[in-house]
Amino acid sequence: MPYKPNPSRYSSMLYRRCGRSGLKLPAVSLGLWHNFGDVDVLSNFRAILHRAFDSGVTHFDLANNYGPPPGSAETNFGRILKEDFRGYRDELIISTKAGYHMWEGPYGEWGSRKYLISSLDQSLKRMKLDYVDIFYSHRPDPDTPLEETMGALDHVVRQGKALYVGISNYQPEEAARAMQILKELGTPCLIHQPKYSMFERWVEGGLLDLLGQEGVGCIPFSPLAQGLLTDKYLHGIPDDSRVAKGVGFLTENQLTPERLQQIQQLNALAQERGQSLAQMALSWILRDERVTSVLIGASKPEQLTDSLRCLENIQFSEEELGRIEHILG
Repeated sequence: MPYKPNPSRYSSMLYRRCGRSGLKLPAVSLGLWHNFGDVDVLSNFRAILHRAFDSGVTHFDLANNYGPPPGSAETNFGRILKEDFRGYRDELIISTKAGYHMWEGPYGEWGSRKYLISSLDQSLKRMKLDYVDIFYSHRPDPDTPLEETMGALDHVVRQGKALYVGISNYQPEEAARAMQILKELGTPCLIHQPKYSMFERWVEGGLLDLLGQEGVGCIPFSPLAQGLLTDKYLHGIPDDSRVAKGVGFLTENQLTPERLQQIQQLNALAQERGQSLAQMALSWILRDERVTSVLIGASKPEQLTDSLRCLENIQFSEEELGRIEHILG
């Protein structure tokens, strides 16, 4: 049976304007960092993408190196786009990035014009697309002039290969310079994608203020701190977890007794709010209107549906916010 989207898919999703641009994004977007590579099950990630679009999630976020192996998430996403979403491209926001290692030799990573433009060309071929909606510089390059990196972003927009451009993992000072260069080139920065969660709050040290002042959107990644802000680690480290298997970026020494106590106290507050810990962690980020969207992953459709319930309660009382600050110390 060919896929037919839910006809009421736009009725329950919250859409927010991205900075001062004309673009709106769903408050929750789907990232394909994990679970969409060749090592994963095609039928499962097809079901996740269907569930997302049926729920009003119109934004799918990729990067050249997502997999594993690198590139396979884009290839698999392109296959499902062609087979299932052929008539819906104009309802979708598709983003990709370049910056981390993708191929051998001196031109396979960082921020040179050579690498960024070559990488986008490869991404478009893998996804069988004429253009992406957003193309990011995935990380700043300490050895390439920022003018060159931002000039490459401006160039791909003028080529018609991207509609908008963004930056990811840029600190406030670097971000301010990048935004100024792009503004002078005539291709303003649409959005910044930083790492942000209750346990990682560096963006509050100037970046969110900068984005608000400049009218640039914000779409945090890793909002659940690699799973720490879920019910998975409430009672320690389960045997089937990424931590126990030594897979991914989360390590056993990050789950200290103090951190475990914080997780349990936050979970108790979430239950008082009628939410899971994960739902509250997402709501807490979305409470700030400078945040356009929050980027989540999903290993199965049910997990995505559960996360989307964060939108049912993104308001926090002053008392609740005070308790969270006290817990986080």
